[in-house]
Amino acid sequence: MEISPIGYVRNKAEEDTRFEDMASEIEILPEFVGGLFRIEECEELDVIFLFDRSSFYKMKVHPHHDPAQPEVGVFASRSPKRPNFLGLTRVKLLDCKDNILVVKGLDAFNGTPVIDIKPARPRDQVGKNHK
Repeated sequence: MEISPIGYVRNKAEEDTRFEDMASEIEILPEFVGGLFRIEECEELDVIFLFDRSSFYKMKVHPHHDPAQPEVGVFASRSPKRPNFLGLTRVKLLDCKDNILVVKGLDAFNGTPVIDIKPARPRDQVGKNHK
């Protein structure tokens, strides 16, 4: 299986960043810019990205890396230590200009490869609030 990035995250996130409050840019690679057509009609997007800083996974983890919380299975958590190192986050779309999406709430670090982007609601609902 081969998966290639469609773009990269650009932000100033650090280990202790509150991602839900932070704006990030997603820079889409030139060959994929056509896929952004009418994306501004979406209020929210699901962003699939690669946890490229993870090098191993665990089948049981402590939520939020807090050992005071009881362990859960990795599939019952949002841990980046996953078998396929894929992340999924729903974000608010703030702006789109050329090949740059500005989003709020993306829990990924600067340089993170973006694998795919999808509207957070069915296609038949996209654009109904925009006339």
